[in-house]
Amino acid sequence: MKDNTTTIAQLKQKASNFVHDRDWRQFHGAKNLSMAISVEASELMELFIWARDQKEAGLILKEKEQDVKDELADIIFAALMFADEFDIDLTQAIEDKIIHNEKKYPIEKAKGVNKKYTDL
Repeated sequence: MKDNTTTIAQLKQKASNFVHDRDWRQFHGAKNLSMAISVEASELMELFIWARDQKEAGLILKEKEQDVKDELADIIFAALMFADEFDIDLTQAIEDKIIHNEKKYPIEKAKGVNKKYTDL
């Protein structure tokens, strides 16, 4: 499976099968899955906690590449399970969010600027 040949639906199914085979769906309510996403994101952030700048973060990324991949995979896995459990079409959700953000961050105001939309 590779990004350029695998659909989100296929990833959701693979993750769902993994969970089903272990009878873990019983633990996958909104609270637990949302917390899992947050915990896994925190574990990814922990890898970079003492980086002083982007350059040092880049070095850490290279040194701990497998750990970074593993934590990112855990985040995506938990997000896929959340979407699967609550029948969320991720492609549509992302498309809707991009459209929403295009209104909040118009190119002419936001290009090259890292301010929140309320400060543009």
